[in-house]
Order: sequence, then structure tokens, then C-alpha cells
Amino acid sequence: MTRRGTYILTAVAVGLFIGLNWVFADGLFSLDNLWVSDEISASTIFTYLMIAAIVLAGFWQARTIAVAQPVKVTAETTPGQVDDPAMWKLLLGNVYWALIWLPIRFFIGREWLVAGEHKVRDSAWMDGGSALQGYWERAVAVPDQGRPAITYAWYRDFLQYMLDNEWYAWFAKLVAVGEVVIGLAIIVGALVGIMAFLGTFMNFNFMLAGSASTNPVLFGFGVFLVLAWKVAGYWGLDRYLVPLLGAPWNLGRLFHQAEEELPSTASISKA
Repeated sequence: MTRRGTYILTAVAVGLFIGLNWVFADGLFSLDNLWVSDEISASTIFTYLMIAAIVLAGFWQARTIAVAQPVKVTAETTPGQVDDPAMWKLLLGNVYWALIWLPIRFFIGREWLVAGEHKVRDSAWMDGGSALQGYWERAVAVPDQGRPAITYAWYRDFLQYMLDNEWYAWFAKLVAVGEVVIGLAIIVGALVGIMAFLGTFMNFNFMLAGSASTNPVLFGFGVFLVLAWKVAGYWGLDRYLVPLLGAPWNLGRLFHQAEEELPSTASISKA
């Protein structure tokens, strides 16, 4: 990876972010909506701030690479199994390619944040859950003609059970606050893999309930963030959280430090 390559990658990342917002969102570049007090996360000033963040991250990375000595990035081959393409392994596991995930994170996180902010500001979601109640009632309805919104009977029964037990009263708050948390966490790069998985799980349930909207798009991009969990949040808090926490099969520094602080079996027996 060279400085020039990093600049090119940064330009691609900016173009990707602009393309995602142009294709899958409306009005996020309008100068008339630079600040919207009723829906802050939809203010277009954040679109331009996110573009600036991508550019700054790219230039920062480029400055860490010496002009005379480019950084060698490789995808090692593991014997005994079918190997993945080198580009795929670099995208999913090399921090020098993490810039490409920044625009995807910003796009998905922004979409979740806008959806969640709308709900937490709405008393129909936060006070009694009547909005979610109405959504569930429409979803479980079986029309006299045509196909019902829900394809699978078991899922319709599940929603009907939650309706009968008035779960919408507390579940609506969980959905609204959960969308805000997922959006913020993905934007700032905190536990991106986990948050993206929770987001795709919500998309999956919305689609099972017969709601398309933006769910297929968010689900698709969310899956890629889950796959790239090791580096997707590198330009964010995961740069520190992932090494600190690690994974269940490879615990991070926090757990190793805790093990070192525990008294050994020998010292306990001597005591």
C-alpha cells in the first residue's frame, strides 16, 4: 500500500458514500436542509461532515506510509482448505483497506439513526406503543382476497401472541431506542460487527412482517459489515475496542490482563 494508492482508495470511498446516498436516500445533499431541528440526524450538514471524515481518515493513513518504503499488505494462504481471493481477504481483514468500509458505515448508521430519531420523538412509539400496535395489526391481517402481508403462518402467530399480550407497550420503546443505538454505534465504529448483526436481525424481522421499505438495502450492506467486523470499525472506536476485547476464540488484552492479575494455584496452596 502506497500513499498514492491510499489517496485513490480515499477517492473511491468518497464516491461510494455519495453514490449510496444518491441512489438509496433523498435530499441528503440539499443546502436548504443543512440543519433540521425537528429531525436532526437528517440534516444535510452531517452528510458533508461524513465526507470530510472519510477524506481526513484517508489523508491521515497516507501520512503514516513512508514515500520511500510502501507498506506491504498480503493475504497469506492457509494450506489444507479452499482459499479465498486475495482481494476478499484484504477487504475483510486488512486495516489499510478499512477506508472502504467507512462510507458504508456512515450510510447505514445514518439510515438507522434517522429512523430511530423519528420514533423516539413520536409519542405513538414512546408512550404506549400505539404505532407498533397498528403496524402489527396490519401485518397479521388476512385479506378476503389476495395474499396476506406475512407469508409464514408461524410468524403471524408470533406477532398475534405479542399483540394479545400487549407487548407493543414496551417493545416499541426497545425498537426506537435500539435503532438509535445501532445507528450511533455503527457511525462511530463501536462493535460494528455486533451492531450490524443486530441491525440485520431487525431488518429480517421487518421483512418477515411484510415490510420492504429500506430493509433489503440495509440488510445487504449490514451483512458485509458483519463479515468485515475485524476492520470495518478500524476508523472508529473499534481500533481500540477490538484489540482490547478480542473474540471468544481469541480473547483480547483486557481478559489476558485479568488472567495475569488472578493469583496462581500454587500461590493459593501455599497460602
